[in-house]
Amino acid sequence: MSYTEKEVQKMITRTLTEKTNSGGNIMRPQEIEMRGNRTIAIRKMEELLETAQKEKRELSNEENRRYEQLESEADNLDERIKDMAGSSSQSGDARSFMYRDENTGEGVPASRNFGIEQRDLVYDSAEKRDAFKRYIREGVNALDGSEYRALQVDDNTAGGYIVLPMQLSKTLIAGLDNLVFIRKLATIYPCKNSESLGAATLDNDLGDPTWTAEIATGDDDSTMSFGKRELTPHPLARRIKVSNKLMRAAYLDAESIVIDRFTQKMGIVQENGFMNGNGSGQPLGVFTASDLGISTDRDVSEGNTETEITTDGLINALYSLKSQYRKNAQWVFSREALKKIRKLKDGDGNYLWLRGFTDNRPDTILGLPYNESEYCPNTFESGKYVGILGDFSKYWIAEALNMQIQRLVELYAEANQTGFIGRAELDAMPVDKNAFSRVTLA
Repeated sequence: MSYTEKEVQKMITRTLTEKTNSGGNIMRPQEIEMRGNRTIAIRKMEELLETAQKEKRELSNEENRRYEQLESEADNLDERIKDMAGSSSQSGDARSFMYRDENTGEGVPASRNFGIEQRDLVYDSAEKRDAFKRYIREGVNALDGSEYRALQVDDNTAGGYIVLPMQLSKTLIAGLDNLVFIRKLATIYPCKNSESLGAATLDNDLGDPTWTAEIATGDDDSTMSFGKRELTPHPLARRIKVSNKLMRAAYLDAESIVIDRFTQKMGIVQENGFMNGNGSGQPLGVFTASDLGISTDRDVSEGNTETEITTDGLINALYSLKSQYRKNAQWVFSREALKKIRKLKDGDGNYLWLRGFTDNRPDTILGLPYNESEYCPNTFESGKYVGILGDFSKYWIAEALNMQIQRLVELYAEANQTGFIGRAELDAMPVDKNAFSRVTLA
């Protein structure tokens, strides 16, 4: 549905009134205002396209500049809305998705499955957190022998690595969850001491059952078979440098600086791995064709051209998924692909891309939410992947929680900096190829 600017302003006023009268917590007023302004910008973009379409012409240079300006405005507002929604949704250390219960195998809220009692990899206490803070700010010489040994408990790698206290580990993981969208959608298995997790893959499905008599059991099945790729948390390390002057500033927490930097750096590497990893000593990505993950028979190119995504191509990708997967499916595209998709219409003249408005509903493509990734393939050439649709709960992440940090003092002394090496361990892979359809050019 399209809205005029006047209609948008009315909706903003109505939503604010409902919030005030009900005493509810629908949304912050600033967020409602930004959503309204974003809707206005998108509507103006649509009007430019519709005017050119009615006159059977391309956008003029001036119209193109205006379109790109409005698009940039809408995208900037979208990022601000996401940041605001993310900050307001954080509540303590609770996470936004489900963990898999080790005993029952069922999904349970992370707040129930991330307790210290169940996670004996690391420890937490005010004393140990204080020791860790001093280690980050001043180094190992600031600790006595017992504190240093306590921070290295259960650490077999030695080499100066210190295991993060539980609270800081959860802070880093929560930050990653906000930064890397697949982590919010995937099924995550915490693994003790970097143990492996066997992930069975269904290579050939069970044959159809047959009608039979009451006491008969039906024909034997010889088609169903399983493959297996071991999910083994692999080390992921990243080095950062922090100014010594910055760490000494009284109003800054040195450990917060370090955790924030590692969150950004590790988030980038993880998202790229979940998208494009080759599965050898690293995650198996959704855009890597593999019989152990998503094979080429899940590539959908019908309807697309050699250089462009089309309406028919997206519809074919959508309906290549069975209904049980479609209800939880989400798209993933690059910025370049989304720019193209925003201009596509169906046979009735309706845009495939529909915006959400004031009730936290996401923008959709063909009725399903989408995610934008800088690591989604974006080469528009024949046979290339340009997007994917999938139920990402069928993407499993095995994660060891003994996150570690090593402090480097002398290496960057000339620059008055201290280096830190952060180390995490994880592996990931798609476990049901039928839950995914890769959008491929013809």
